[in-house]
Amino acid sequence: MIGRSVAWVSQVERGARKVDRMSVLEVVATALDVPLSELAAEAPVVAAVNEEQPDAAGLRLVLSGAYALRAMLGTQRSPALSTLRSRTHKAWDLTHSSRYSELTDLLRDLVPDLEASTRSAPRSQHAEVSELMASAYQSCSAALAKLGESEAAWIAADRAMAAAERADNPMLVAAGAFRLVFVFMTARYYDQAEETARTAAEALGQRANESDPQAMSLRGALTLQRAIIAARRNDARAAYGHLEEARQIAAQLGDGRNDYGTEFGPANVGVHEISVAVELGDAGRALRAADTVDAVGLSAERQARMLIDVARAHAQRRQVNEAVAALRQADQITPEQVRGHEQVRQVVSDLFTMQDPPSGDLRDLARRLTVMLSS
Repeated sequence: MIGRSVAWVSQVERGARKVDRMSVLEVVATALDVPLSELAAEAPVVAAVNEEQPDAAGLRLVLSGAYALRAMLGTQRSPALSTLRSRTHKAWDLTHSSRYSELTDLLRDLVPDLEASTRSAPRSQHAEVSELMASAYQSCSAALAKLGESEAAWIAADRAMAAAERADNPMLVAAGAFRLVFVFMTARYYDQAEETARTAAEALGQRANESDPQAMSLRGALTLQRAIIAARRNDARAAYGHLEEARQIAAQLGDGRNDYGTEFGPANVGVHEISVAVELGDAGRALRAADTVDAVGLSAERQARMLIDVARAHAQRRQVNEAVAALRQADQITPEQVRGHEQVRQVVSDLFTMQDPPSGDLRDLARRLTVMLSS
């Protein structure tokens, strides 16, 4: 009646899945022929402490400085291009490691230096400086999106795409579109996310069909995003269709690649299959997929993200101890990402409703993630 799977309905009935969108609650209320207030009035058993992350505030400040004005007035000297290049690569290393405090410290100096270089570097270096600026802003956008700061992430993504256009680098523009999709997904603007991912993937079609590896990699990464978007819109057919298309592209490329920080390859396709299955409420498929994924070659951020989805799958099956174990493992890999992740807080909150009294491990995890019992 509501266009959801039996597994999804079962998880909601058993308290293993929260319905956090009013539009979905309205559909359920209509199907059950009950007032919406009966479904929306239930208070949560557990609450998260919604303190602002200092890393998010620091990254927002990076975006707030009038560095372009200072560069235009010629009051700042720029470092050598080789220095800018190595520091930009370092920014991505920190982003993929979810070391957001260090990233903030790096970008605080790197962004003004890049702005200065766009004005003072020799004309022959202008294109590369713009590429580095686009890459730096993309790393900032990726971190902000992970921290749930969609508005600031949007600003960074927009600046990245503008810099990529100045560099006349279409692959870098496509990478900017990839980052923008994450921004829209974080804000739950799924129609905009799908439109950006679809049009960017289609634009790359000719080059991808000509076996350009960068174009294939970027198109594959965008296709994986489309799979997640479709899953969040409860379109299982489209979600698994996009997933299969991405798997075929990955097979053609062979080993995994990391063009523009997208980490596209067979392992990441497997990680996304777990995520798609969890979004659709198919915990069994998610856990079976997790058993086949070798994520060792992926970044720390991707490995931890996979474990978060594994924990969500266990939670959907009310397997509390297994979910806690997965989250503790993720926390050991990337504590800054895990402790700032909205879905982690929600999973821990849900686990408290399933286990009474909560185990010592669950309470310890909640304390470390600043999740507490409601009064």
